[in-house]
Amino acid sequence: MAIEIGKIIWVNGPVVRVRGSREVRMLEMVEVGEEHLIGEIIGLNEDVMTVQVYEENSGMRPGEPVFGTGMSLSVELGPGLLRSIFDGIQRPLPVMERKEGTFISRGVKLTSLYRGSLWEFTPVIKEGVEVSGGAILGSVPETNALEHFIMVPPTLKGVITWIAPNGQYKLEEPIAKLLTPSGEHDLSMLQHWPVRRPRPFLQRETPNELLITGQRILDTFFPLAKGGAAAIPGGFGAGKTITQHQIAKWSNADIVIYIGCGERGNEMTEVLQEFPDLIDPRNNQPLMERTVLIANTSNMPVAAREASIYTGITIAEYYRDMGYDVALMADSTSRWAEALREISGRLEEMPAEEGYPAYLGARLAEFYERAGKVKTLNHRQGSVSVIGAVSPPGGDFSEPVTQHTRRYIRTFWALDKALASARHFPSVNWLNSYSEYVDTLNDWWTAKTGYDWQELRSQGMEIMNEESRLSQIVQLVGPSALPDEQRLILETARLIKEGFMQQNAMDDVDTFTTIEKQIKMLDVILYFHRRAEKAIQLGVFASALHSLDVVTTIIRMKTQVINRNVSQLDEIRAQIDRELSELEQQYV
Repeated sequence: MAIEIGKIIWVNGPVVRVRGSREVRMLEMVEVGEEHLIGEIIGLNEDVMTVQVYEENSGMRPGEPVFGTGMSLSVELGPGLLRSIFDGIQRPLPVMERKEGTFISRGVKLTSLYRGSLWEFTPVIKEGVEVSGGAILGSVPETNALEHFIMVPPTLKGVITWIAPNGQYKLEEPIAKLLTPSGEHDLSMLQHWPVRRPRPFLQRETPNELLITGQRILDTFFPLAKGGAAAIPGGFGAGKTITQHQIAKWSNADIVIYIGCGERGNEMTEVLQEFPDLIDPRNNQPLMERTVLIANTSNMPVAAREASIYTGITIAEYYRDMGYDVALMADSTSRWAEALREISGRLEEMPAEEGYPAYLGARLAEFYERAGKVKTLNHRQGSVSVIGAVSPPGGDFSEPVTQHTRRYIRTFWALDKALASARHFPSVNWLNSYSEYVDTLNDWWTAKTGYDWQELRSQGMEIMNEESRLSQIVQLVGPSALPDEQRLILETARLIKEGFMQQNAMDDVDTFTTIEKQIKMLDVILYFHRRAEKAIQLGVFASALHSLDVVTTIIRMKTQVINRNVSQLDEIRAQIDRELSELEQQYV
């Protein structure tokens, strides 16, 4: 029960100062004002507390009471998380709409997870067994797509004295009793965990398995490993949001957490309307069966924007602890950093670069370091992959948020506004992007496809880098001044750009490409390049290559060849041989 701990003495937007009890602690959750708005203590100076308020607090005045809860800002963890839509502090938005109407009222008190639902619990452990934190007590079919494992809270250890039989139970009903040195504890399906404290695990492991996105330029050229961290920087209109939507829809993660952090309301509305209707290609179930949405748009309270990131990553770690692979999308971390900047300014802290607080880098590190592939407390293997969008003003990658982010991520998907304006999507600039997971993923690619992926990727990148150098010469003297070997590089680079890197999210075939099709497509293009080099050595002009029918076939193979029938790509190789042989006969 909340008790009064002081009175407000100062109000500056979402930041208030309170004079009162010294028996409080940092990061304690409090209820502020007569409407009991949710807040968090972020500063202590003798008997003066600094509190940031996570709800709209206009009209608040000095003299109003503040109540302590004795708890940290926490999330509720248990069955019912999937298919849910929360705000930044885990209040269920659909329930709030039914209770309060279209506009969110202040001071609304709702449980994050519905207490009235009955869940079918199946125990997997017996009485008398000694267990520690993270041990699995049983399972619940949370959705048609996913089994939810009920675990012992990470902080407890002891002997199971009673376990509930098969049956239906509510979230807060005891399903086990645990005898610990401090006494007997009732265990339920519901857990609470402070959002700013990472959940524990046994050990961190090397990310060596690809997070398949189905986007060819990402998977083949700039891959992200499961348990890795990636950034998608780009200016306005470069395609950050749609790229994250594609990854959320098609990635081979077991769970998707999508955080709309400070983005425009119409973009979040599109997500909320589109996701419930999407069908998961893996099991033909609605995609929401394995998705959690956290909506915190730009017109919502700025302090809650800062909390939403931690809410999402804590939920992701919870499912990771069950042994699942989780993909977390944060759109965008720039809006989160702007919230830090605003709150820092109201706290009258000394600003650093471009007005951001000096601890911006540390906060970004805290967030991205919670990604990882780990051995969980129950000796399973789980991962959290973090993909954060960055919105640098004017597309300037030298601004602080982008620069600090690059220190903590290993995959950088740099979006290019010029490519987006040319309708080239995903607008990933192949010269500015990079992945540091190439070496660790090579064995995985080889085992899955049988191809030397690293060699093919290197050849493709070499052609694209050479094309960039030659294009500068072409701008000065024109393509006709180049020798045929270099004109072939320009033609092959065009095939890679238009036939491989460019992808249509609205096309039923092209929206997702399996890794088997990806590697064979790249192999076909590079085979054309090698075969054309031989033809040029025999005297064939590079200009004659451009008009071959097979060139059009190569560009169209991304939409003409379906994922289940990649053997058609072998026919394209045969067509390359046939048409180039006929062309060579004309010159010999």
